[in-house]
Amino acid sequence: MVERLAGDHDVIGRAHGDLDITRWRDVSADIAGIQPTVIINCAAYNNVNAAEEQVIEALGANAWGPGNLARAAAMTGATLVHFSTDFVFNGETTTPYEEADLPSPQGRYGISKLLGEWLTADAPMTYVLRVESLFGGPRAKSSVDLLLDAIVRGEPARPFSDRIVSPSYVDDVVTATMAIVARRPSPGLYHCVNSGHTTWLALTQELARIAGCPHARIEPVRLADANLRPPRPRFAALSNAKLTAAGIPMPTWQDALRRYVTRQQRAS
Repeated sequence: MVERLAGDHDVIGRAHGDLDITRWRDVSADIAGIQPTVIINCAAYNNVNAAEEQVIEALGANAWGPGNLARAAAMTGATLVHFSTDFVFNGETTTPYEEADLPSPQGRYGISKLLGEWLTADAPMTYVLRVESLFGGPRAKSSVDLLLDAIVRGEPARPFSDRIVSPSYVDDVVTATMAIVARRPSPGLYHCVNSGHTTWLALTQELARIAGCPHARIEPVRLADANLRPPRPRFAALSNAKLTAAGIPMPTWQDALRRYVTRQQRAS
């Protein structure tokens, strides 16, 4: 995000060690000193399993921290961009979720993220962008990254056969964020995912095809057999029609995978 935005804007990036967003005094002093026009919050606690026990940490990063940024934005008149998740839904549907659909998080991670969505409303202009199944970051190892690594190494790739998602390529999320900052559509909630939806199994098969690994070892797993706590939303696809209507269309997940795999192959 910092690298891409720096081409067109004066950008000040704060790493975790530079600013603890859960500390209001630190946040208010930092924002008051910078006087930004836009605040983009990329910080999050995203360990879904650990959040069941580390509730204070999850609430701090995902709820109270964004609330602090919103209060600081209100003091300086800054626009706030904040990222949320598909885990605010329970997955008990058969059609992609829209922004108007009622949230019903099933675990403490999802609850903390939903609280963060609500608390960002304190900013004078807020954009909450829900993403899911993020992949393609320069350092983090996402599920897509791990599946591709297994395919390329000839190791078993074990995707869910019945969990349905709308993947989000980091490059495309950044592009959409840049467009929002530049165009300033109506503030509010947007689903910022690649277009379409798929099972993790079909996604893995597409990864193998694009990577040129027709004999990849793919061993499907059913969500129920994984016995995950908290449970993951089974049908977690998000509709990005509202973002498209705002003049910011998102590429398909297949196109995103192709660009991601091509980039990884060139890097290696």
